[in-house]
Amino acid sequence: MSRIDHGFPVGGDECAAWLYRPDPDPDRADGPVPAVVLAHGFGMTRDCRLDAWARRFAAAGFAALVFDYRGFGDSGGRHRQVLDIAAQRADWRAAVAHVRATDGIDPDRVALWGTSFSGGHVLSVAADDPRLAAVVAQVPFVDGPALLRGARRGPREPGALAARVRHTARLVGAALGDEVRGRLGRAPLLVPVAGEVGSGAVIAGPGAERAIRHLVPDGVAWRNEVAARIALRVPLDRPGRRASQIRCPLLVAVCDGDTVTPPGPALAVAAAAPRGEAVRHAFSHFEAYVGAGFEALCAQEVEFLSRHLRAPGGTTATPPTARRPPAPPP
Repeated sequence: MSRIDHGFPVGGDECAAWLYRPDPDPDRADGPVPAVVLAHGFGMTRDCRLDAWARRFAAAGFAALVFDYRGFGDSGGRHRQVLDIAAQRADWRAAVAHVRATDGIDPDRVALWGTSFSGGHVLSVAADDPRLAAVVAQVPFVDGPALLRGARRGPREPGALAARVRHTARLVGAALGDEVRGRLGRAPLLVPVAGEVGSGAVIAGPGAERAIRHLVPDGVAWRNEVAARIALRVPLDRPGRRASQIRCPLLVAVCDGDTVTPPGPALAVAAAAPRGEAVRHAFSHFEAYVGAGFEALCAQEVEFLSRHLRAPGGTTATPPTARRPPAPPP
């Protein structure tokens, strides 16, 4: 397969992207190939293991466009590390338009792949784009209020609740201050993406930063920082409510051990989507990205995309060994 830099414009800036193209295969039909568009979750960048999925998708016969949001990674943007939900979804729509206009891509066989926070983005974008061929939402964030309810049901050890309350108060205070800074056009007030309880991080818990750094390859300068104002917006965002408007096939991959994005609401999204299906594993949230978790989920996602990114006339990009996902564990 080949990989080239393939940025695209959005709102006066440019999103940095990689385009992976599959090698020619005599067992596949000639002509334009299907494509999968990928972007990372909360505060993460494309070089934090998204190339692993893109290479598997390219090996299965799909092109893969992997991009960074404006303000993150190698993309443009004046204020860095500002996670704006509406702006990131605009980046997704621009990425889809770009890949549809790319030579050698079949514009009617484009799929979305989102994970964690971007799992919510792909639901929202797909609800507005009936032309999409398929969507994968992996360990997705789907409902802000459900996320808060899950946090309140956290550890019951002595002092844990008080520590969590202090942490939340610190984060909300920073978020309010950052909101004012944003309205005044000043540089953002940054807090950690992930950290221990008490750090003021958005994703807080024992070992949270260590877990997220497992996704960062050696030599990659990922920033564990995000503008604090996002903490005021996540509790209000409910992309899963639009599941019934998604007309293309939807795969929701959930992990029963997930304490970052609760599995229950994600399973409800799969049930509400007209063509939704779910796969379940016992892993934790961050185990979905490495080792056995990556291998299991990636295999199921390749199989799902191979089933649904069909070429005209019924030929597919399906590898000969592709099969339906196993039944969910009891």
